[in-house]
Amino acid sequence: MPTATMLDQATAMIEKAWGRPIEVLEVLAIRRPSEDPLLRSAMHTHTALAITDNSVTAHQDRLHALTRPGYVPAFYELDRITNSAVDLRIAHTQSRTYLQAIRRVVEAREAAAPADRAPAVRLAQAAVARSGHASHTPGQAPDPPAPPAVVGSPAPAPGPRR
Repeated sequence: MPTATMLDQATAMIEKAWGRPIEVLEVLAIRRPSEDPLLRSAMHTHTALAITDNSVTAHQDRLHALTRPGYVPAFYELDRITNSAVDLRIAHTQSRTYLQAIRRVVEAREAAAPADRAPAVRLAQAAVARSGHASHTPGQAPDPPAPPAVVGSPAPAPGPRR
């Protein structure tokens, strides 16, 4: 059974965070980019990861061909083996970086979700608190109004302005 690639991990992470299949999310990110900029960012990074994942596969295949069992590479092929190994390491590093970037976007989305709900909860709690203070018994005088808040800039400072 093959192991999950970084692209598979990123796809699963995005699908779990947004609760939809990746194909639907790709369409949403393209057609409505301003509605969910975090989705747009995640999908853009996912596309870059797909390209890097193809590069990883190509470098692995090249290395496997140059180092297959029973094959003795010629002297001039040693540089090709070394260069392919270096290119593979670079592609793996890029893939890990893209995966981490997607993870950070998902974390930002999760962190932003409670923040969007928090003002509504605070407003509801404030309304309930005010409604408790607003109820008066019949015949009781209402509380005196609070003094108005001072709005505006502070008094001008003495001396010339520059």
